[in-house]
Amino acid sequence: MTLLSSAREKFVQSLISKGRATATVVAYAKDIEQLSDFAVRQNISSAHELSKSIIENFLRNLSDSNYTKKTISRKINAIKTFFKFLLDEKIIENDPAQFIQHPRLEQNAPRILTKIEYRALRDTVKDDVRTKAIIEIFLQTGLRISELAAIKIEHIKIESDAKGILEVPGTKENPGRTIPLNSAVISAIKSFLKERPSSKLQHLFVTKTGNPLLVRNIRATIGRYLKQIQLDDVTVNDLRHTFVAEHLKRGASVLLVSRIAGHKRLTTTENYLRYIDRKESGLGELEEL
Repeated sequence: MTLLSSAREKFVQSLISKGRATATVVAYAKDIEQLSDFAVRQNISSAHELSKSIIENFLRNLSDSNYTKKTISRKINAIKTFFKFLLDEKIIENDPAQFIQHPRLEQNAPRILTKIEYRALRDTVKDDVRTKAIIEIFLQTGLRISELAAIKIEHIKIESDAKGILEVPGTKENPGRTIPLNSAVISAIKSFLKERPSSKLQHLFVTKTGNPLLVRNIRATIGRYLKQIQLDDVTVNDLRHTFVAEHLKRGASVLLVSRIAGHKRLTTTENYLRYIDRKESGLGELEEL
């Protein structure tokens, strides 16, 4: 008999050993901890006691607690991955999550910043060289926030003031890719590097004490600046939406934008076409935002 706490710990270690992204490991660990806490309140302490009805009651409790369908769906992914691990490790004999259904999600239109809005954000951060570089990287490359936090100096190759590349390392979830860097982002990175705090680490973005800048730090910092210009409805991920939408709007190749953004499916990129007026006579290349 394996206790839930022990099963969760083994699961987390397995995710780490498989090279899953740090953000995914943290999120899945919290999701399974939440399920375990719920189970314990039902007097269940071992992994083999968990049943489909317990999982369904847990998900119902989340819904009653006003969790969104998108959040619940993500937790279901974590739960399914957890039980598949337990089954593979022969900790359980049957998978109670196998037939758990995802809630039907309503697809909301992406929040795309207008030119006035992202220029206002630029203007607000102009005296903060680190945040300015972060904003430019988001707007000019469409990186995910976890990818930005993981950038190391060695990943950046600058050939001139107007030409460079960023090598984004692959993970188990997303393949690696090479992203071109334009003059705006190169200038912002160079300005930051002149003032970058001393650090033994190779991470591009570090704190004043030289530690890696974490995803939550990036999100909180940008969130403060967004509030300053009354863009309370904008999130960091919306900068990525803006990158994709703006380039498609200007006529860039759908295939090129999809590759640069690291979308797993071309249809993900094509969905943005529903929300923009596309300039079909564009050059088909990336332009500077």
